Amino acid sequence: MMLETIISSKTRIKLLIKFFLIEGNRSYLRSLEREFNESTNSIRIELNRFEEAGLLISNLESNRKYYKANPRHPLYKDIMNIVRKTVGIDQIVDKVISKVGDLTAAYIIGDFARGIDSGTIELVMVGNNLDTDYIEILVKKAEDLINRKIMYMILTPDQMEYFFKEKPVLPIWEAGN
Repeated sequence: MMLETIISSKTRIKLLIKFFLIEGNRSYLRSLEREFNESTNSIRIELNRFEEAGLLISNLESNRKYYKANPRHPLYKDIMNIVRKTVGIDQIVDKVISKVGDLTAAYIIGDFARGIDSGTIELVMVGNNLDTDYIEILVKKAEDLINRKIMYMILTPDQMEYFFKEKPVLPIWEAGN
C-alpha cells in the first residue's frame, strides 16, 4: 500500500481511510476501537493529532464525541484523492468502469463503503447488456495493478435500488459525470 511507505502508523492510516474515503463519514472512539481492534489510547492519540491539525472536527452528542473530516481544511480534497488512489478507486474507474459499455453507474459497497479497509473491494456495476467476459478480464488487470481483490456484481438500475436501499454505498462513477 502506498500510504504505508510514507505514514508508519497503521492507526493513522486506518483513520485516514475511515474519514477521507467517504465524505461525511463519522465515528466515535469506542466504535473505532471495535472496528480497528486496537486500544482506545492509540486511537485517541491519533484523533487528537488530527483534530489539533484541523483535519478532523468533533461534536458531542449525548455522552459521545463524534469525529469527522473537516471539509473546510485546505488539504481536505487532496487527502481524499490520495486515500482514493491508495485504495485503488482511480484505477478501477480507469481500467474497468470506463471500458465496459452500457454502464449507468458504479459503486463501492461493503466495508470500504463504511470506510473500513478490509483488503477486498466490493464493486457494483449498474447497467444493461454488459459484457461479463470482458469485465472479468478488466477486473483481473485492475486487481494486479492495485494489489487488492475485487469482488464485483452487475445489477440493473431497478435491482440496485432494491438491494441497496438502506445500505452504505460509495458512488465512484455515473454516466454523464
